[in-house]
Amino acid sequence: MECARIAEAKKATDILVLDIRKIAFIADYFVIASGNNQKQLQAIADDISSTLKGQGRRRVGMAGYDAGAWVLVDFGDVVIHLFHEEMRRYYELENFWADAARVRWKAKAGAEEA
Repeated sequence: MECARIAEAKKATDILVLDIRKIAFIADYFVIASGNNQKQLQAIADDISSTLKGQGRRRVGMAGYDAGAWVLVDFGDVVIHLFHEEMRRYYELENFWADAARVRWKAKAGAEEA
């Protein structure tokens, strides 16, 4: 849940953590958050990446960083989707992954990291 807390600290909005372990094999968790502009999305992606790399985690990939409307940061078990609000409404990942369990990340300090 650390990724969600980092996003919150960087003023992301509408932060959602989905547990997709029972419905997909591509990751364990999705963290979905919105930002106001490209610089904010990049700052969130940078902070998440540097924090997890500092913990010895390996980033598998990143996409959309320069475009700024949808930044995807992939750490294998956790995939972070950072959206500009318009893009988030367009793709509606929450609806696409509606069968995923929603994780109450604010109440899980010290628990599993996503």
